[in-house]
Amino acid sequence: MNPIIEYITGLNTLTDQVIATDLLLAAKTGVRNYAAAITEAVTPEIREMLEYQLEQNIELFEQISSYMVERGWYQPWDVREQLLMDMQHAKTALNLP
Repeated sequence: MNPIIEYITGLNTLTDQVIATDLLLAAKTGVRNYAAAITEAVTPEIREMLEYQLEQNIELFEQISSYMVERGWYQPWDVREQLLMDMQHAKTALNLP
């Protein structure tokens, strides 16, 4: 999208937020997938490797969520506020040309 249009519509900051949100969801999916894989691991070596990857994904999730909380893009402790924010973003997306 044109940077001028992004600035006028307010989507310049939303773009960073959308990227961070996508990354957060990917990290959360990784945590879930590694945890499930650990339960299926046959050998201690595989389990150890998966546990290491799980820890790395948990740290990544923490970094991304902290980044988003600092910017007011993510409210994990205030479900009502997060829901209102999500609804506003959905309305914005629906009104895009």
